[in-house]
Amino acid sequence: MDPRIVIHPPSPDDPHGGRRVHYDSAILGLARGESDLREFLRRAGFPGWEDADLEDPGLFRWEGGGPETWSE
Repeated sequence: MDPRIVIHPPSPDDPHGGRRVHYDSAILGLARGESDLREFLRRAGFPGWEDADLEDPGLFRWEGGGPETWSE
C-alpha cells in the first residue's frame, strides 16, 4: 500500500521554502517545518499525529529530501 501522506519537494517559488503536503488525495497546505506538518495532520484528524514517526515509509513519502529538508 502506498503511503497516505506525501510531502512534495521544497517549493522553488517561495523565498521561505516550504513543502506541499497531501493526505490521501487532499492538499493540506504548505508546511515550512515539522510543526506545520504535524498541525496539518492534527487538523485532518490523522491518528497519532503528535508522535508519528516522520521517517516511517509506510506512512510518509518524502520527495526531494527527508524530514530535515524544508527549503531548497
